[in-house]
Amino acid sequence: MGCYRRAKLALDAVRGFTARIVPKVVAKEPISRAFSTESSTLASNKDKFSGFSWCSSLSQKSIPQLGFTRRTRYTSPFLDSAKRYYYVDRNSVHHFKPRGPRKWFQSPRNVFIVVLVGSGVFITVYFGNLETIPYTKRTHFVILSKALEKKMGESQFEQLKASFKGKILPAIHPDSVRVRLISKDIIEALQRGLRHEVGWTDLEYASDRFEPAHEGSGHDTLMALKDVGEEVKKWSREDEILDDEWIQKSRKTGQERGTKTATSHLDHLNWEVLVVDEPVVNAFCLPGGKIVVFTGLLKHFRSDAEIATIIGHEVGHAVARHSAEGITKNLWFAILQLILYQFVMPDVVNTMSNLFLKLPFSRRMEIEADHIGLLLVASAGYDPRVAPTVYEKLGKISGESALRDYLSTHPSGKKRAQLLAQAKIMEEALAIYRDVRAGRGVEGFL
Repeated sequence: MGCYRRAKLALDAVRGFTARIVPKVVAKEPISRAFSTESSTLASNKDKFSGFSWCSSLSQKSIPQLGFTRRTRYTSPFLDSAKRYYYVDRNSVHHFKPRGPRKWFQSPRNVFIVVLVGSGVFITVYFGNLETIPYTKRTHFVILSKALEKKMGESQFEQLKASFKGKILPAIHPDSVRVRLISKDIIEALQRGLRHEVGWTDLEYASDRFEPAHEGSGHDTLMALKDVGEEVKKWSREDEILDDEWIQKSRKTGQERGTKTATSHLDHLNWEVLVVDEPVVNAFCLPGGKIVVFTGLLKHFRSDAEIATIIGHEVGHAVARHSAEGITKNLWFAILQLILYQFVMPDVVNTMSNLFLKLPFSRRMEIEADHIGLLLVASAGYDPRVAPTVYEKLGKISGESALRDYLSTHPSGKKRAQLLAQAKIMEEALAIYRDVRAGRGVEGFL
């Protein structure tokens, strides 16, 4: 028994010494889940089976001999990139960082850079696209370039010619000749008004009291103007929806500042006139100098002065770049509507934006074109006092209603006639008209 005990103590000592000398192989990444489970089980039971600790050590050393090869840790680029979004504090707690723009905007420096750059871009774009309209001196923001606007007008004009193929009157047709000659007078008056040059070189003798009559009779013109004047007396300022006071204020402000008007979009235009045989009472002037008149208009307005008034109004839209301004305004309206859609029903937003934004803006542009067109008519040698009767007649043809001044893109004909009959611009137009008919040179008036 004594020998057995001594032998056992010696064996235990050898085993303890061996366990301290043999290094333990720790797998960095198990080959399989089954092997990982087996290793963890052996490790957990190490204390329980302390007498067989050498076996576990030997088994770990013998694994490579059994055909299992230990692999180094596999580094995936996807896993490494994912570690960028969290950090570990001193308590070994993982804190995940926000991803995307939210992470970027958490820095006050980045926010300041964005605000600074964005403000600079906005100011540059806004003030770089501000223009002053001739005569009214109104400043408007137009994001559409002049070249693109001209190209769009020419493209639309070609489409109209294709769509009305077979209905376009030939150049030698009496209506085409007549409209073309009237348009030529308006365009020449526009060029004189913008260049600030003497317009009339072929002077002829005439009295200062010379009052030429347009087609019809001068008496009819005066009586028509008298009738309009009687209606003006019954008209109350309190009932007025549209007025032209903003034009006078804008002109005064522009003259005080010495603002230069934008007229480069009218340089080197290839003016074209098209008469379409359609019973539509309409006419328009596309960007790029493309005038379209329908024969339905000629059947209702037979005098040259009446036709000149309508063509002058349409050319006034081109002078003020109303098409480009309308596109810019619609862009802002669309952005505002998208924002309001988040809080209000879309139907309500659309109705309110049309009623309080789009339609008032359109009616104001019509009033502005009336004023510019009136000066063009007078400078072309046509009686400007016909204009109120033309707009009133046009309103009767299109159909007047009590809500037209609220629900239409155009003011009522009666309202337009009243504004022009009493406006200060009528005095200016009559002064230009008398000078032109008397043979005196007319300086730029736009």
